Amino acid sequence: MPQTNFWLIRHALVEENARAYNYGATDVELCPHTLESARPTYAALARRLPQPAAWVISPLSRTRRTAEAIFRDGYPAQPLAVELQVIEQSMGDWHGLPHADVPGKLTMPAHPFWPLAGQERPPGGESMADVMLRVGPALERLAITYEGQDVVVVSHGGTIRAAIGHALGVGPDAALHFSVHNLGLTRLERHPRGWSVVCTNEICGA
Repeated sequence: MPQTNFWLIRHALVEENARAYNYGATDVELCPHTLESARPTYAALARRLPQPAAWVISPLSRTRRTAEAIFRDGYPAQPLAVELQVIEQSMGDWHGLPHADVPGKLTMPAHPFWPLAGQERPPGGESMADVMLRVGPALERLAITYEGQDVVVVSHGGTIRAAIGHALGVGPDAALHFSVHNLGLTRLERHPRGWSVVCTNEICGA
């Protein structure tokens, strides 16, 4: 099995009103101001990312619009393959709740760096443990589909934490300690002998 290289990018900042609520796996718009003000970062990503590469996005429009912004600012436009399993963590019935309302609904202590513990599952939604159970197999499948290639995956903070956790073989609470910034770049490699984490949360153009 030849080495497959993954370049994971968290989507751009979402619009201000959405940031006041738990938007999770709902489809919200990107911040129009940031789409323009962050153009140097998009251009830096366009220079940093490998060519050629396969491009994969989640079903949510904010990942597609982020990829299109990178194309706009210098990377040659590519077909975008939609992968259902790299969508953000579903907050279920808690979608649309103000952040301040979440603590009163928890059944276990919050994670130090995330509103929910790794095993906390909102009603009708997913825990981070659930996210890892879908993201890990999806990465393994993509590593076979794109064997020996570079793969750019434009996805979400929770998904990328889950991917890092899968690569490291750690549980959901450990994975939640990783910081994943908007437009941050995380690089993972799938070797025949296992996974390697090359870098996390690289900020291009910073």
